[in-house]
Amino acid sequence: MPKVLHLRTVVGRGGGPEKTLLNSPRFIDPSYTLRLAYLRPEGDPLYDMPARAASVGVDLVDIPERGAIDFRAVQRLKAEIAAFQPDILHAHDYKTNVLGVILGRRSSIPVMTTSHGYGVSGGRLGLYYRIDRWALRRMDRVVVVSDDLQAHMESIGVPRERCRMIENAIDSNAYRRRFQVAEAKRRLGFDPERPLIGAVGRLSDEKGFDLLIEAAGHLLDRGQSLTLVIAGEGPLLAALQAQIQKLGRQNEIRLLGYRSDTIDLYQALDVFVLSSLREASPNVVLEAMSLEAPTIATRIAGVPRIIEDGESGLLIEPNSVPALEEAISRLLNDEGLRERIAAAGRETIESRYSFSVRMDKMRRVYDELLGLPSPPREDACHAPPALTAVRD
Repeated sequence: MPKVLHLRTVVGRGGGPEKTLLNSPRFIDPSYTLRLAYLRPEGDPLYDMPARAASVGVDLVDIPERGAIDFRAVQRLKAEIAAFQPDILHAHDYKTNVLGVILGRRSSIPVMTTSHGYGVSGGRLGLYYRIDRWALRRMDRVVVVSDDLQAHMESIGVPRERCRMIENAIDSNAYRRRFQVAEAKRRLGFDPERPLIGAVGRLSDEKGFDLLIEAAGHLLDRGQSLTLVIAGEGPLLAALQAQIQKLGRQNEIRLLGYRSDTIDLYQALDVFVLSSLREASPNVVLEAMSLEAPTIATRIAGVPRIIEDGESGLLIEPNSVPALEEAISRLLNDEGLRERIAAAGRETIESRYSFSVRMDKMRRVYDELLGLPSPPREDACHAPPALTAVRD
């Protein structure tokens, strides 16, 4: 039975890739065995991956680190590789990309990575990205989740024949609506009669939450009834809170902090908004669509592959407060459009973005590396033909 060891470095609760990693062992073909190895800062109070993995029956190895370079942690990882004897090392970030290439070559184990996207730049990260490019060019396979990452890999010299496009996906059974919007609002303590707009994500520059707050403020000033809630934590918490206070809209615009009940929150939303300036293939859009929350998203990276504008969601240009205002107002004032978009969004997820579909594609990549028979590959590095039907 082939074995794959996933390698990941994380701080705090991580992000979208953690959802992907926790689902991967549960949805892979049973002929494969997957294990997760997580490197994380020692004493990190927010780190919760062992508990999350245990709750879904996923095998996870926890490797604490003391500092950015901890040779004891590297030795622990080497020992885990020797004990587990994986047939493939599958990395998920710049640090494990480098470790994977070095340790994989020493052990004659094929090494691959999934590029989940680059959120921020500058400072030390410039050096990290240069190191990452060194590792990426030496991977046996590179999986990308969006068109822009595909182009990036080609630009830094990753051979085209080693690259595969496999978009993000979610557990569509777990993300299934169980309550109508009004009931979901009541359960969370929101006014069932007042339109609720929501967003979910890390409070950082690339998410564009300041633009969303500004747009909500303008709509409120024009007499539009709404409440905006943003779930997440991050470095811009104080700045965004100050922005809300300056608008004098603390009652109508709220930062909810970290929420473990996002499934309940999505179901309470009349409109979900992705206001990001940069993303790859955002999980939050898939989650909102799967839970039939009418979705507005910026036209960036892989998002237009997920949403068909006017059918399964509304696409707007990034970095535009007027575009946010117009799209939110359009959905809030057209119940029929909200219903159509909600239904089409769910159909998109079921047909193209369920996790079973994604892991079938990933299994093909594993089969390629190991020289095992597999169905014909459909996920070459170039983008597949554009789809005009409802998409995932």
